[in-house]
Amino acid sequence: MPWLLPAAMGVALAVDRLLGEPPTWAHPVVAMGRWLSLFGERLCAWPPRQAFIGGALAWCAGALLSAGLALGLEALLFQWLQPWQSGGRALVMALALGLLLKPLLAWRMLGDEVNAVEAAQAQGIAVARLQLARLVSRDTSALDATAVREAAIETLAENLNDSVVAPLFWFAIAGLPGAALYRFANTADAMWGYRDHREWSGKVAARADDVLSWIPARITALALLGLRPALLMKLQAEAIRTPSPNSGWPMAAMALRLGLRLAKPGVYSLNDGGRPPGSADLPQALRLARRAMLGCALLLAFMALIARLPT
Repeated sequence: MPWLLPAAMGVALAVDRLLGEPPTWAHPVVAMGRWLSLFGERLCAWPPRQAFIGGALAWCAGALLSAGLALGLEALLFQWLQPWQSGGRALVMALALGLLLKPLLAWRMLGDEVNAVEAAQAQGIAVARLQLARLVSRDTSALDATAVREAAIETLAENLNDSVVAPLFWFAIAGLPGAALYRFANTADAMWGYRDHREWSGKVAARADDVLSWIPARITALALLGLRPALLMKLQAEAIRTPSPNSGWPMAAMALRLGLRLAKPGVYSLNDGGRPPGSADLPQALRLARRAMLGCALLLAFMALIARLPT
């Protein structure tokens, strides 16, 4: 059934649009976070060598557990389907696989949280800062209205890849285990992958996320940029200004496409010749991100279909 994975991707995106996130108790990403929390603070207290080894072992165990459980669920579904060849059973399989994929991606939640940042601006900068703090890891306490919008647009672009495109990419490549492995890697990087007291324990987590996000981040950037050769020529030069080998690509593409300057003070500045974002730019960024998400989903569904056509 070459169309099974593309159909499951469509189901996952439709469920996300209609229902949003599952409850906390049933959310696999929440479970991944709890696993990582069991070790995080303990590992940080260890000397660098031991912290590195402990972090690597904890990451590998969590990755194997995440991918293994996903593989087991996928195998059970295929085993259940195998005795029947009717289209109805195949449809049930696509629905079930899509429901299992849904918690591993989050477009509606991302859009809602970014929308809420702009809505909070009307209630004052203090409320906007608090709303933004739900989305970003940086200190928001001293940001002005422009910096709040910059940070919200940056995280929208970055998480378009991390929360939607990359999980779909790895699902297209390796099915449910691929999406689960990526989501674990990205969650581990978000919790451990920092150059502070977590640096040594999080080195494997950070490098694994870099590797798994490399291709999807560039696909996301190209989708955001569209067919604009003049901007494409500038993309790499802007993208490499960020410390991350991946997050700069969708952020730079968003900045170039909208003609904005996006910056994190003391860390990077993208498209310096652009204008600061105003009140209309967050909604415009969301519309652009939505179109890019749909374009990437169609491309990856087609890729999954072609890869599984009989030869």
